[in-house]
Amino acid sequence: MGLAGAHRAALDIRGLCKDFAVHGGRVTALQDINLTVRQGDFISIIGSSGCGKSTLLRIIAGLETDYQGDAEFEGERINGPGLERGVVFQEHRLFPWLTVRENVAFGLGGGRENSRGESVREHIDLVGLTGFEQAYPHQLSGGMAQRAAIARALVNRPQVLLLDEPFGALDALTKIQMQEEVLRIWRAEGATMVLVTHDIDEAVFLGDRVVIMSNRPGTIKRIIPVDLPRPRDRGSYEFTHLRSAIYAEFFRQEDKPFAYAI
Repeated sequence: MGLAGAHRAALDIRGLCKDFAVHGGRVTALQDINLTVRQGDFISIIGSSGCGKSTLLRIIAGLETDYQGDAEFEGERINGPGLERGVVFQEHRLFPWLTVRENVAFGLGGGRENSRGESVREHIDLVGLTGFEQAYPHQLSGGMAQRAAIARALVNRPQVLLLDEPFGALDALTKIQMQEEVLRIWRAEGATMVLVTHDIDEAVFLGDRVVIMSNRPGTIKRIIPVDLPRPRDRGSYEFTHLRSAIYAEFFRQEDKPFAYAI
């Protein structure tokens, strides 16, 4: 269950399909996706490269609007980007000519003119970058740049934060630190979070539920609840057992039942 134990749906996806024109033909990326995300949930979506998981996130973000079926945010069809849905990509995408403060302020709809806003200061502090307000992206480590990107995505206080493999380019130790940071921010902000990743360990460590997608065309093979107490111990039997069961699901034949029990 999510942070506040809320049951109201933040995202409701029903019968979602998406295809692309490729070399004069059509390629189906997503097929009959059905998913409900409650307010305050932390959902992990995993799948192999090319399965459509990032396409699904782009539809939720409103960056892809040509789709079939329904994708709704709080009962309204998603037809484009909105301030209530923030996005963090694998690359930080900070503007190199702006400071950390100015990059975060850009999330408020402008650059330098908003750089002294109280919300900007709060979110720079939230991601642990106080003291680096005047630094430029090239002066930051990869992890620090991602922190700035998260602050920029959160500065408008979105109700949903979408994370598209945000730690994929980081080294192993920095990735673990950033996962801990995202959990801390999730608790502090109370936002609904949807993470796309190919890292099963990360999916289990962060998520309330793990959504497993099939190879293209992407469908939802299974949704597995992660009924492990927080903070989670990656070395515990329960954690490693669930991680192994999810790993095995990728290679499961469709006529074999999924088995997970402790």
